[in-house]
Amino acid sequence: MKYIINALVLCIVVILAMVSCKDGANTKQKQVINYEQYADSVIQDFKFAWEAYKKYAWGHDALKPLTKTYHDWYGVSLLMTPVDSYDTMVLMGLNEEADEAKKLILDSLSFNKDIYVQHFEITIRLLGGLLSAYLLDGDPKFLELATDLANRMLPVFNSPTGMPYVFVNLKTGKTKGEINNPAEIGTLLLEYGTLSKLTGNPIYYDKAKKAIMALMEKSSDIGLVGTLIDVNTGKWINTECHISGMIDSFFEYLLKTSLLFKDEEIESAWKKTITGINNFMKHKTENGLWYSHVDMFSGKRLKTQVGALDAFFPAVLCLAGNIDDAREFNESLFSLWEKYGIIPEQYDYMNDTIISAAYYLRPECIESAYYLYNYTKDEKYLRMGVRYYSSIVKYCKTGEAFSHLESVVTKQKEDAMESFFFAETLKYLYLLFDQGKSLKFNDVIFNTEAHPILIEKIQ
Repeated sequence: MKYIINALVLCIVVILAMVSCKDGANTKQKQVINYEQYADSVIQDFKFAWEAYKKYAWGHDALKPLTKTYHDWYGVSLLMTPVDSYDTMVLMGLNEEADEAKKLILDSLSFNKDIYVQHFEITIRLLGGLLSAYLLDGDPKFLELATDLANRMLPVFNSPTGMPYVFVNLKTGKTKGEINNPAEIGTLLLEYGTLSKLTGNPIYYDKAKKAIMALMEKSSDIGLVGTLIDVNTGKWINTECHISGMIDSFFEYLLKTSLLFKDEEIESAWKKTITGINNFMKHKTENGLWYSHVDMFSGKRLKTQVGALDAFFPAVLCLAGNIDDAREFNESLFSLWEKYGIIPEQYDYMNDTIISAAYYLRPECIESAYYLYNYTKDEKYLRMGVRYYSSIVKYCKTGEAFSHLESVVTKQKEDAMESFFFAETLKYLYLLFDQGKSLKFNDVIFNTEAHPILIEKIQ
């Protein structure tokens, strides 16, 4: 009996120890994190990188952080980084930095340049940035610049189908690049539509909407689009559908523009495409929920790859009210981030292989954490943000700025820091940790470059 009692006592002690360890782990897991301090830390890192831009690339499009020099997209500067960064400075309360960026922009920025520019990139970065600057700051000179830029780019829509060409010359209005993709065709209406609302001139909205509707006319019976289309003939060149780059933000803008402008035709287009996505691209596997590449006509699965750009989609699913799929897909993406320390540009989720190992300081994982937190108020997404931020600081921070990675495996740095690092990556981190103090989540619609459009000033 004595041995039985001793054995029982030993069992109880072991059980109590296990419970104690478990409770200890939970206590550690649930330790209080001061997110306000993280918000301030993001501000300091913004200032850190901005000072490097000022020191080595002032007046140019972007900083090359390793060689400590600059890069201009088209040989002459369009002030890509200052314009892209301005609204982030305003939201962070960086008045001194915002004032110097504003002065540079208003004193120096001119679009009267004989250069061909990529219409999509200039729209989301510069037109979007100038419109948000006007909405947040109120200086009509920002709106004047935005209007001048849009007017110079309008000839890009003069194709037989109404879908835009890839490039437009800012001085001559000449265009080129007839093979375009849905993202560059359909990621324009937030910016052009906002400009129409602010100026009272419907031409901008009408041109950008016509492009979307022309593209939707070429969508398949199952609601999907391909990757490449000839804007002169309307013929598909590549019929692969996915949520990755070259299509991604087209889906995003169908939903966002239907919400912002209450346009029933755009809303119908969104409903058609999301039905196709859910029916044919959504792919539940043993290792999570993913979205595959499929043929736009048959829905046949072609590739099982995903990447950093795809990570925008949980945010879109949140806006659409599909929180369950948003959570599940986000978990799959977070597991990929955890696997390599940072998410790779492209990954095959069925074969567990990296297709492209680079990391370009992309914001999409952070963006989706920001949306999921605001829709669920689940602290796990704040903690996720801490993880993302810590990884970027650990692997991408240089002596004076931040840089891309050539490989998430080796963590070898690459000599580039795109303007969207200021416009999106640091902004979404700050807004996530700030938890609505500087900007109310429900008061804005963000363009795909994270430039906020204030709903009350548009609707």
